[in-house]
Amino acid sequence: MTTKDIGQYLITSNKGALATRNAQFSQDKFRELLVHAIVRHELPFSFVEHEGIKNVLTYLEPQIKHITRNTAKSDVKKLHAKEVNRLGSELRGCPSRICLTSDAWTSIVTDGYLSLTAHFIDSNWLLQKKILNFSYMPPPHNGVALAEKIYSLTSSWGIERKLFAITLDNASANDSCVAILKNQLKLKNSLICDGMLFHVRCCAHILNLIVQDGLKEIDKSVELIRECVKYVKGSQTRKLRFTECVTQTSLDSKKALVQDVPTRWNSTYRMLSSALYYRLAFCHLQLSDSNFRSCPSLEEWGRVEKICSFLQVFYEATNAFSGSKYPTSNLYFPQVFKIQLKLSEECNSSDDFMKRIASQMFVKFNKYWSEFNLLLAIAVVFDPQYKFQFIEFCYNKLYGPGSNELVKVRSAFFDVYNEYVKISNTPGASSSCSRGSNEVYSPHGAKEQEDNQSFDILEEFDQFDTFEFACSAQKNQLELYLDEPRAKRSSHIIVLDYWKAQQFRFPDLSKLARDILCVPVSTVASESAFSLGGRILDQFRSSLSPQIVEALVCTKDWLFGDKSEVAMNVLAVIKAVRLQLEVAWRMQKFGIIMNAAVVNDEGRSIGWPWSTTLL
Repeated sequence: MTTKDIGQYLITSNKGALATRNAQFSQDKFRELLVHAIVRHELPFSFVEHEGIKNVLTYLEPQIKHITRNTAKSDVKKLHAKEVNRLGSELRGCPSRICLTSDAWTSIVTDGYLSLTAHFIDSNWLLQKKILNFSYMPPPHNGVALAEKIYSLTSSWGIERKLFAITLDNASANDSCVAILKNQLKLKNSLICDGMLFHVRCCAHILNLIVQDGLKEIDKSVELIRECVKYVKGSQTRKLRFTECVTQTSLDSKKALVQDVPTRWNSTYRMLSSALYYRLAFCHLQLSDSNFRSCPSLEEWGRVEKICSFLQVFYEATNAFSGSKYPTSNLYFPQVFKIQLKLSEECNSSDDFMKRIASQMFVKFNKYWSEFNLLLAIAVVFDPQYKFQFIEFCYNKLYGPGSNELVKVRSAFFDVYNEYVKISNTPGASSSCSRGSNEVYSPHGAKEQEDNQSFDILEEFDQFDTFEFACSAQKNQLELYLDEPRAKRSSHIIVLDYWKAQQFRFPDLSKLARDILCVPVSTVASESAFSLGGRILDQFRSSLSPQIVEALVCTKDWLFGDKSEVAMNVLAVIKAVRLQLEVAWRMQKFGIIMNAAVVNDEGRSIGWPWSTTLL
């Protein structure tokens, strides 16, 4: 260091070690950190103009130059543009094709938005999920408009020739949207197998349709459980009394007692599951509280247990399909097969009620199973614990041995593989089994002329090959992979790690595996964008343009991800209820009467919880 630089450094102590740090303040770094904080914590732009915040920052650094809300908004746009360039380069350079999920939503002020999410596997074989656009979507929201919007967005990213599949829910407009997208992409010859694998229907929505169809005639015992939970949650006094019953029955009171939303079957399952856990506490409450008259009988508790066990298979499948941080396409067949077995068991049950529900659901199940997606059938083959044997096993049970459906899946699988071999730079045959040249390499410079007898013998050896080796040398990578024994299902194999290790043995097949395994089987990833972005829309709907909303939502996903999505949603509900309580308290304090009630995140009234504990 020169003498003039030493004045700009301070000596600091870090765990007993002395070091120097630059004490010079950087205005550019300050603005960068400030805009990151605004995006990450969803702060209003006016945050930078708050007098208290400005006083704190001035105390920490007197040389600071405070910025206005307009400057903060401008910095957000600059950050978004910078991240667009970075993410665009990452998408165009990724080794795998890109899969999309999309969903539309209308905000509280009737503004339509469309979320477009990209899924791909990077060079390190890690599954990536990025919200490409949280874009304003003006009416109409029909198939033509959706197709034009999605195609224009993918073209702006320069990835229209890298698309592999798109996962959408079962809305009728999405069918025409996919048909138009297919035609546009076919013109650029950018689809695999002429778009045969392009459209994937959201399996979570299909499961919801199947279960809802079966639960139209809800059982009386489920209604009783709902009334029990409503009674306990009706007042603070009842909650305390129920807690005492839980303590007396030696149960753990930390487990939540869930109240369901009748339109969401998975919340009904959680309600039944939590009620069964507190079964003894409810029975004890019936003895100690004369006003509690909705406790189910012993026979009704048994029926609730059957319903809960029946719904558990669907609940687990929905949870498996709803992931976005791990491959889900390879989970489709095993989960659906479990559902099929459960429905078959209940259809043959001696319980008339369970038999009636299962029969209704089995009709809907067969409808969607017959319209299965070839891609999801192929995806399970890339799980070394199942391979093609699992498809044979399932189809033999469904359609009998040697069915046309099984032949169709196998033929489609080999067609897709052959197309990947065709467009790949590597040869189609396994590189480990290629025969090579007949020239003899002599590292020591042997004589070119050998005696005729030995030369003839070696020439004869060049033509010799065992039958076993000849057969294996003629097999391609797909056949060699299928011939290898399956891994044990108890081995807990991470499928992406497996193919990362096998990419040099099966170069062409691993490329196909990389593309198929990044296909999401549900649209949860796109729908979750509205959980993260909805609060921004509602909070700033009077001051933010759609472009700024997109910049905030997308930049937050690119920089910080959505690892704490569940926790953030819970906090949002707490904040919303707390705000309503505060408003109600102030209105009551100043003598204003309101005929309204606090509502939870599902829009259900939870009444006025007037208690000093909550207020």
